[in-house]
Amino acid sequence: MLPPIHLWGLSAPLEPLGGGPHNAVFRTSELAQDVVFKSTRRSEAQLRWLAPVQDAAEAARFTVPRLMPAQDGRLGPEGWTCELLIEGRPFQPEELPRIADKIDAFHRNTSDLPQRPDFRSSSDLLHETSGGDVDLCALPADLLALCRKAWGALDGEIGVIHGDLTAGNLIHTEEGPALIDWDEARVDDLAFDTLRTRPEAATAAEKTAALAWEVACRWQVEPEHAALVARVLGTRI
Repeated sequence: MLPPIHLWGLSAPLEPLGGGPHNAVFRTSELAQDVVFKSTRRSEAQLRWLAPVQDAAEAARFTVPRLMPAQDGRLGPEGWTCELLIEGRPFQPEELPRIADKIDAFHRNTSDLPQRPDFRSSSDLLHETSGGDVDLCALPADLLALCRKAWGALDGEIGVIHGDLTAGNLIHTEEGPALIDWDEARVDDLAFDTLRTRPEAATAAEKTAALAWEVACRWQVEPEHAALVARVLGTRI
């Protein structure tokens, strides 16, 4: 299914981009400023929550692709979002520590923001069963226990995180680093971000908690991958 670009008053050729297990991604071509369309499962409230979060990212000197409202003012009409295309050189994994200070500043800038609507942190999921992309009721009982044990070992600072801080979501631009794909942003333990930017300081508990989160988020959409990660998780606890 192609994105309904007419809802943004646009008409242009579309090209598919990578996407992922949760969404399809297309970009326009031949426009003065090309844009990216992504399918989304997020509610309007969940999308609007991103505005002050991305304000904080910009204050930390990141370039951020802001969601563009459709002609009727909605950010996710018919399950699609639109944002400006950011072009540049992709980051390499070994470059992530270079943005550690900027991520720390982003975390400080968001310290007073509330949880994303209908999302849950890893500590919340010690006693609740669902939130965001996680449905713990879908996990086998033994795997659920492993995930909760891993999350229960975290004791770090809580705040807004990007949630998917990988090299693939960072781009070198003339204005500095651009941080894209905010779909998994939420309030949670800051270690889910910092274990990527400060890997030398990441603890075994933080790495294990991240594995548990990957299992819980992907169990239903990428079961084979989740099962492989679950086996690794079982060796860590």
